[in-house]
Amino acid sequence: METFVKKKIVIASDHAGFNLKESIKEFLKKEENYEIIDVGCYSCESVDYPVYGIEAVKKILKKEADLGILICGTGIGMSILANRFPSIRAALCQEPFSAKMARLHNNANVLVLGGRVIGNGIAIEIVKTFLSTPFEGGRHERRLNLIENLTQKWNL
Repeated sequence: METFVKKKIVIASDHAGFNLKESIKEFLKKEENYEIIDVGCYSCESVDYPVYGIEAVKKILKKEADLGILICGTGIGMSILANRFPSIRAALCQEPFSAKMARLHNNANVLVLGGRVIGNGIAIEIVKTFLSTPFEGGRHERRLNLIENLTQKWNL
């Protein structure tokens, strides 16, 4: 019989994403499939998003987390930060279809959300879709390998 392994999800936000982060954590705590690692921030007091985003990215790069969820005001800053690192494929999603395609075709390992852009209800639907969609592989894997090869070639 196959043993079940919980996915470890690292989650981080800045002050603008704090309330949405807390809502997502509450949702995920009700699910048995996930272990949540919260690396901050811990209040609505103004902070700099890179400080918390990098902590989440490090957890994924060190294989201490399987997937990540990053939240800032628009999601743009966290996306820029996360995608600076090799092997991180962060997708800024504002509706479930993009979340599905990010996983299905791009094997995204980080979901990015805008706390000032979307509400809790749609955010939960996006998270559900992101976490439940497997990577399709095939031609999409070939394309991801091409991206990896090109970034290594150019030392990016």
